[in-house]
Amino acid sequence: MHIHILGICGTFMGGVAALAREAGHTVTGCDAGVYPPMSDQLRALGIELIEGFGTEQLSLQPDMYVVGNVVSRQHLEDGTPKFPLMEAILDQGLPYTSGPQWLSEHVLQGRHVLAVAGTHGKTTTTSMLAWILECTGLTPGFLVGGVPLDFGVSARLGQQATGQERPLFVIEADEYDTAFFDKRSKFVHYRPRTAVLNNLEFDHADIFADLAAIERQFHHLIRTVPASGRVVFNGIEQALVRVLHQGCWSEQRSFGAAVSDFTAEGVHHAFDVMQQGKKVGRVEWALSGEHNQLNALAAIAAAEHVGVSPAVAAEALGRFHNVKRRMELCGSVAGIAVYDDFAHHPTAIRTTLDGLRQRVGQQQRILAVFEPRSNTMKLGTMKAQLPWSLKEADLAFCHTAGLDWNAAQALTDLGEAAFTSDNVDTVVAQVMEHVRPGDQIVCMSNGGFAGIHGKLLAALQYKFATA
Repeated sequence: MHIHILGICGTFMGGVAALAREAGHTVTGCDAGVYPPMSDQLRALGIELIEGFGTEQLSLQPDMYVVGNVVSRQHLEDGTPKFPLMEAILDQGLPYTSGPQWLSEHVLQGRHVLAVAGTHGKTTTTSMLAWILECTGLTPGFLVGGVPLDFGVSARLGQQATGQERPLFVIEADEYDTAFFDKRSKFVHYRPRTAVLNNLEFDHADIFADLAAIERQFHHLIRTVPASGRVVFNGIEQALVRVLHQGCWSEQRSFGAAVSDFTAEGVHHAFDVMQQGKKVGRVEWALSGEHNQLNALAAIAAAEHVGVSPAVAAEALGRFHNVKRRMELCGSVAGIAVYDDFAHHPTAIRTTLDGLRQRVGQQQRILAVFEPRSNTMKLGTMKAQLPWSLKEADLAFCHTAGLDWNAAQALTDLGEAAFTSDNVDTVVAQVMEHVRPGDQIVCMSNGGFAGIHGKLLAALQYKFATA
């Protein structure tokens, strides 16, 4: 089959492309501003990438157009369509489908799917679970919304079906909508036998009216889990409790809360795994923060459902190396570390900074450099939470380009510790004016942040190495 993917450079659609190519399909694709790292990965796989969404691509004559949710029916001010290729596909009645639907029909069918959902921690927990299964020789397939350092790729097919055996596939289960023609959450297409509900709070204000609307989608996911399946959920989260109270027909395992099936005892970088009050394993690793401890419990509970003992899973996590862009160290100069992190929701920002504070203590300063880039943050829906999210930062630097609300006003509670600018180079200059040896600089964005990490390291080298 020849598939042509519209919006191929997104993390999810790029993963679909890689899986299709590995399965032997012919894959081509297009995107606006074809960009790395996904463009580099796809070209390395021999996948042809085309810039833009022009109608000349109809000449490729694929068997199926696979449409990413970046594509819409939007028209520009002059009346021309923003995605002319999609308009031509509709006009000519050509075959098209969504990425999740194609994945469901051509990759996930006949597999034991382990799906990891939640507002935060999906990528990390999915990577943990895939790594546990890999360490036990189960060779899972996976699709992760990032690049796990232990695998070096975001997606692979894994072990193929043999006889009656169901090969395993671990997938990051996103609640964002599927496509412009399918407004259901992506994850309803995955039909998991093991579903992880990591946490749940309001997000994606551009498509969801309130938290209840997201809870409804999560319950749609639960409805697809068979009676022989397992739902693993965070017992601390009241929103998830409400979701389960709407009905659950599968085995349940909780984690996190004091009375949960799986709990942890000890500090975040070295803790005992407790199952119904009995020690069943121990995790010792380089990761920090309560959030990663909870992620670990979720992964251990999910792995148990496919036969991996908690003790074996805990030992495997001791060799886990996290995911790119999750507190990834970019470099250091004069004892000043520069980290890259994907955090963009206020809760994720707070969690990232809390984890770093626990690691470095009060002796080192934390400089938070961030941009409110997600659709929800651009709308200003959660601007009031920003001062709370930055509580552990000694100084905060906000890149304000593209915002329709006043970031400086939103950060007023931080007083002289907050700085704003709509220019990345100015943000770098602001940081250079205040940085001191030993500081920890955390750059947080769900985008490329205009290469600010490299710019900071170059500026630090100039300021301190040439001083």
